[in-house]
Amino acid sequence: MHPAFSVVFFTTATGAGYGLLALLGVLGGLGFVEPDFWLGLVGMGLALGLIAAGLLSSAGHLGRPERAWRAFSQWRSSWLSREGVASVATFIPAGLFGIGWVFLGRSGGWVAVAGLLAAVGAVATVCTTGMIYASLKPIAQWHSRFTLPGYLIFSAMTGGVLFNALLQGFGGGSRAVLAFALVLTLLGWGWKLATWRHNDELEIPTTANTATGLAGGTVRSLEWPHTEENYLLKEMGFRIARKHAAKLRRITQALAFALPALLLAGAFVLTWPAAAVLSVIAALLQLAGMLVERWLFFAEAKHTVTLYYGR
Repeated sequence: MHPAFSVVFFTTATGAGYGLLALLGVLGGLGFVEPDFWLGLVGMGLALGLIAAGLLSSAGHLGRPERAWRAFSQWRSSWLSREGVASVATFIPAGLFGIGWVFLGRSGGWVAVAGLLAAVGAVATVCTTGMIYASLKPIAQWHSRFTLPGYLIFSAMTGGVLFNALLQGFGGGSRAVLAFALVLTLLGWGWKLATWRHNDELEIPTTANTATGLAGGTVRSLEWPHTEENYLLKEMGFRIARKHAAKLRRITQALAFALPALLLAGAFVLTWPAAAVLSVIAALLQLAGMLVERWLFFAEAKHTVTLYYGR
């Protein structure tokens, strides 16, 4: 039993992709970043590629992927369905923006409108993804004030670091974008530390006694309530040793936050191409670190159904 890599990859890839798409849509559409064919092609290709790869990996996590289309019909009550609708809808303005900014070399006007709509769609999709987990009351580690802002911060952070790497790589580095990426990396680090501290101090009042409504002793399970693994136990009943969790937290801090921050700070004092090299390495390290962070996000979550298994 362990967190499914497809979901870990999905949340990491789409978060970075939507963050990058939002920045391209706003800054490119409004003319803060001048149209450049190769920069635009690589940037939009990377953003949409990460989003598409993440969505495809999430479909592979379904037991019956061919029925994924049915999820779109439940948008009135399901955050998962709203996420699907928002993700597909975002491709429309993103495609129009890409045509105008990349292939026509234009900004402003309808290109700016398309870019802004793509950015709004990106933010909305990340919000729906965060709400999928924040709305789950049986999982105390997710049902908190830290989950949704965390999704938005990490999306902006990874997207900003990728955007800076792109600009630096094409020789058009901006100190403002570099500072933006650095500040968001430090903000993400602080938010993650605060989230871990909150989760470690959680006092969950529910016990096997309160869950079953029985009193007068300590309730314990003699045997499992079913003969084979179920979804909740497989996905949300993972046990991770305290020493392993501490080690993975240190790896997350190093790869996702500390090293990228140091590399971005170094890019401030160096000129191109050294600044570009540091920026690209920072982006790669951060994505690797966020994969570890997302794995921990799922591994450390505990569904109250595990009370029925003596946990």
